[in-house]
Amino acid sequence: MANNKPPSGMRDFLPKDKALREYVMQVIREEYSRNGFTEIETSQIENLDNMENSDGGDNTKLLFKILKRGEKLKLNEIPETESNLSDLAMRFDLTLPLSRFYANNRNDLPSVFKSLQMGYVFRAERPQKGRYRSFIQCDVDVIGDESNLAEVELINTVGKALTRLGLDDLTIKINDRRILKGLVTSAGFDADEFSDIAITLDKLDKIGREGIINELNSKNYDSSKINRLMQLSDALESNGIESAKVLSEEGYTNLKEIITVIEAIQSGYKIKFDYSLVRGMGYYTSTIFEVYYGALGYAVGGGGRYDEMIGKMSGADAPACGFSIGFERIVDILKAEDHKMPTGSRLALFYDVSDDLKEVMKTAIQLRETYSVVSVFVKKKKFGKQVDRLKEQNFDMFTVFSPELEIKSL
Repeated sequence: MANNKPPSGMRDFLPKDKALREYVMQVIREEYSRNGFTEIETSQIENLDNMENSDGGDNTKLLFKILKRGEKLKLNEIPETESNLSDLAMRFDLTLPLSRFYANNRNDLPSVFKSLQMGYVFRAERPQKGRYRSFIQCDVDVIGDESNLAEVELINTVGKALTRLGLDDLTIKINDRRILKGLVTSAGFDADEFSDIAITLDKLDKIGREGIINELNSKNYDSSKINRLMQLSDALESNGIESAKVLSEEGYTNLKEIITVIEAIQSGYKIKFDYSLVRGMGYYTSTIFEVYYGALGYAVGGGGRYDEMIGKMSGADAPACGFSIGFERIVDILKAEDHKMPTGSRLALFYDVSDDLKEVMKTAIQLRETYSVVSVFVKKKKFGKQVDRLKEQNFDMFTVFSPELEIKSL
């Protein structure tokens, strides 16, 4: 017997779930567009070399690689490396494809390009609740603007999009990797130890101050450096962003302006400096941010500035900054909260098999001039049960075909 379930980590969607997903995408797309972002579409398949050399952090270990085809695939030879078998991969995010797209098309794009992308990405994750191998990302990016206007527009656009979806307890955490590097090097650690120290600091919310100390000790780092790191961290925790100035004046000035502007214009969300925020992608160069909802212990979106990625693609640098909404997590939150999305006026039109189908369809066409959705059904013997099921399909009215229609609410 055939396996009728989707592959592990993949999903099918019932009509009700699909309707919610389309509604969420519509709201996000509308808010992105009204803030001046232009939609593009990039390939779901990328060259393997680009993906593996992207500074994409652990995501480069989760690639779905595509086997070479035809004459390229020499099955009679023992492959020396994995690259002898694969030359393409499914994209793991939308940022690298955008960078390649811009490098290839920059002469046909405005000097400051505000990009909107929504589409599936693929990661060979270990499937578990809330973690899938195929999922949608909703990205906005600004390329060609080195000023803080890019960060401000991205943060405010995403904040407003999520607020429109009914998420009214949002906090956007922000940091600058230059401050983070200043924190680590000021404690006495070497520059090449930065990534490992930062990954540990990123766990502060989960394991606490003592957990950070224990983990660094377990890695055999110098105890005096660990103590100095925690002293500097305590100062940042107590005094906030003002303590960051001695660690990186550039990073401090950058964040100070962004936070000041956002605090003046925000509506429905908060912004907060978080010195322990790291983000896993190695391609971020300065500003990084994540958005959190309520008491959830994980981010529902994130991004930052990646000024060097396009230069690696084309040889010509271009300032770039982006923000991605975790679409699947947002949908899961709305489902858990039994979010009621606007459905318009949905009417079911029933008829008997003895009725003139031509007249039934004429009536349906006329009703569609008034109601958002009109769906036609043959009236069954157990009509009461049939009507009861309409609510599950988000219908709010029904009528039975007759010379004088009587519209009834459900």
